[in-house]
Amino acid sequence: MKVAYFSPLPPERSGIADYSALLLPALEKRLDVKTVRRGAKKAPRGTNLALYHVGNNPEAHGWIVDALRRRPGLVVLHDFVLHHLIAGITLGRGDPDGYLNAMQRDAGVVGRLLAHGVVDRLLPPIWEERAEDFPLAWPILDLADGVICHSRYVARLVREYGYEGPVHVIPMPAWPSVEPSGRVVPDGRSPVFASCGYLNAAKRIPQLLAAFEPVKRRFPSALLVLAGAATPGLELDVASLGDGVLRLDHQEEDELWRVLANCDVNVSLRWPTMGETSGMAIRALSLGKPLVVSDVGWFSELPDSVAAKVPVDEFEVDTLAAVLERLAADDELRARMGAAASSYARREHDLDRVAELYVATLEQVAGGSAVRDVVLHELARAADDVGIDKSDDEMDEIAAAVREVGLGE
Repeated sequence: MKVAYFSPLPPERSGIADYSALLLPALEKRLDVKTVRRGAKKAPRGTNLALYHVGNNPEAHGWIVDALRRRPGLVVLHDFVLHHLIAGITLGRGDPDGYLNAMQRDAGVVGRLLAHGVVDRLLPPIWEERAEDFPLAWPILDLADGVICHSRYVARLVREYGYEGPVHVIPMPAWPSVEPSGRVVPDGRSPVFASCGYLNAAKRIPQLLAAFEPVKRRFPSALLVLAGAATPGLELDVASLGDGVLRLDHQEEDELWRVLANCDVNVSLRWPTMGETSGMAIRALSLGKPLVVSDVGWFSELPDSVAAKVPVDEFEVDTLAAVLERLAADDELRARMGAAASSYARREHDLDRVAELYVATLEQVAGGSAVRDVVLHELARAADDVGIDKSDDEMDEIAAAVREVGLGE
């Protein structure tokens, strides 16, 4: 099977580019993969199936959507909320009607009226504060022969949204275990908490800084590392914490691994969630680092043995402070969670396991209805052979099993 592979790739600064750089070599051992150069308008000739990685960044994924429009295929949905993407490839390209139509598909006449308000500059951009209320995923899902997502959470959202095609959950792969040398964190600081990656309001940085204040008072040697470029306008009030915060700008891959290796706990907060899976959290798990996460989306699916979960509510800062203090005070707990994290990453996010799941999904989608029809025919014949009638209770169980493996509704 020959697969056309559409994705951002390094040196682009994109989590999905890093993801593909990890996944591609494993797929190339198993399939004939044709990596499509950035900006190509269509899949190479002779390919059996096109695989499109779609995220919420119009600069990184606009050209991929253009190719998807020309040839439908299997979509890897890295974000469920695609409002920024669709706004970028409609309004950003001088196509207000495309944006109006997308909003109407999502929310009917009300959605279209809101979009008119944005287009006419009577309302602030929806994507700045309410993107999660209008995912605008239909322009992508309408073209998808099947969907791959990284969490049961997104799979459920896709189904609730109304998509009826095949949906497959494949975990994000873990990076191979690394042992970076050198220190980024000053000696003598412990415990070290780190929040890494692109810093924006959704990462709950103001809440994290507020929660860290009582931790710093109780544990004077504790340190919070904030590593990554910050979105314009994000206020980072680190002065009140004095030497309690180490602020680092964008980190290249090697530097990023050093930061994660130097920390004792990785903090990956998120709200609102766009349905993303955190590559940074996966990296931390592979290094055997305990996590502190928001109790939302994919993060909620992590086992309690590897991640302390903080609800996003009016008590968020107090709860977060209590969680950080407990981890700071208990070396044994951190060690236990770290060992569980490493084991979980090897078991659930193993690269070879993920690659095999990709191959199975690609083969199933490439076979499509032919494979599905044969399987359903054999099931029906077997049921008839043993005397199961369509009105029998056993048929309900068979139907449930068929739905569970994605063979039909």
